[in-house]
Amino acid sequence: MTGPDDRGATTDLAAPLDLPCGVRLANRLAKAPLTEGLADSRNAPTVRHERLYRRWSAGGCALLVTGNVLVDRRYLERPGNVVIEDGAVPSAGLEAYARAGTSAGNHLWMQINHAGRQTPEHLNPTPVGPSAVPLKLKGGYGAPRALEAAEIADIVDRFAFMAGIARETGFTGVQIHAAHGYLLSEFLSPLANRREDEWGGPLENRARLLLETVAAVRRRVGADFPVSVKLNSADFQKGGFSHAECLQVVGWLNSAGVDLLEISGGNYEQPSMMGVRVLDAEGQAENAVASVAASTAAREAYFLDYAASIAPVATTPLMVTGGFRTAAGMAAALASGAADVIGLGRPLCAEPDLAKRLLSCQADGVPLYENAIQPKRAGMPWFALQLLRMGDGLDPDLEMEGETAERLYRENELAAAAALADRTAA
Repeated sequence: MTGPDDRGATTDLAAPLDLPCGVRLANRLAKAPLTEGLADSRNAPTVRHERLYRRWSAGGCALLVTGNVLVDRRYLERPGNVVIEDGAVPSAGLEAYARAGTSAGNHLWMQINHAGRQTPEHLNPTPVGPSAVPLKLKGGYGAPRALEAAEIADIVDRFAFMAGIARETGFTGVQIHAAHGYLLSEFLSPLANRREDEWGGPLENRARLLLETVAAVRRRVGADFPVSVKLNSADFQKGGFSHAECLQVVGWLNSAGVDLLEISGGNYEQPSMMGVRVLDAEGQAENAVASVAASTAAREAYFLDYAASIAPVATTPLMVTGGFRTAAGMAAALASGAADVIGLGRPLCAEPDLAKRLLSCQADGVPLYENAIQPKRAGMPWFALQLLRMGDGLDPDLEMEGETAERLYRENELAAAAALADRTAA
């Protein structure tokens, strides 16, 4: 176990890390959560998950964290999400998924999520949130309705149920997604959460859903099973969840039985987790997507400075994701004590064996593929298409043009949504 005074800072990417629950990670590299979009029309895992995660398992990371696995089929992040609900559990598919994702002896943790008001309109025109506050985006998302108190209690139960299924089917841990503007993050934000009951108002009320969810999950999985939380360092929006509030929530999580805290930031309105922003300082839409500050890009990790201020408060290890591209930058982050685990996302879409090559000193980093993708808006589709290709047993196509990626991604999402609608209608 590490704590604020004995974090055991290291520059060695291959150094093991002991978690509070007693589990050991074999090295300091993790495949960060990435939405895969590989589920079938029943929202069940498929052989494409197995192919993708078997490849990542062989890639060298001590820890793989899945992309969004949703607790409620009505509120999806995208049509190809895996969903686990009581009475409709795809056990065989989950077991095969878990076997593939742990085939090299690494950990595979299931990321548990509820999309909340960030459910696309073509999947559900009336999503839910803490309050009836719509996203400040032009189209694509319907106006949410406020959750009833009984529905909030049900959501806690759904997270706990899914965590239990994860353990039963062979996943070796879970991550509770409380970042990026999804439901638990919405409850934390005073911009999205305008409630006046016990779930809104002061921070202790806005954090209640997260803390009750963590407690319920811990009760369900026991003391020896890793439980992680993904938390925004800030929403980076005027009047939103602030860094000072993040520090307070981290303090509360210290006694909640969390084993690894992943630090990120932003949401759909302000996608800082992608290294860009779309709202100005006043929370109004900008005319074009803007890049993060040059000073942030120079030090690689988007959220490392925030993690550095969180580290003295946190008594659990910290994982920092976003922007890492060189072994030197990763080692420096570990040496600073601001991070205990380095999360890699987009680099592993292009080079799934990168971690193994970093650990064996056969690579000292990864090219900035995102800088070469044109138009810039095609970055997300480009990386997403690489996951689809690996799910189909193909290698990443590093020469794919941005416009091609946009077209293929759009076609894939429309086909998946149509298949989901057909099954729902049937």
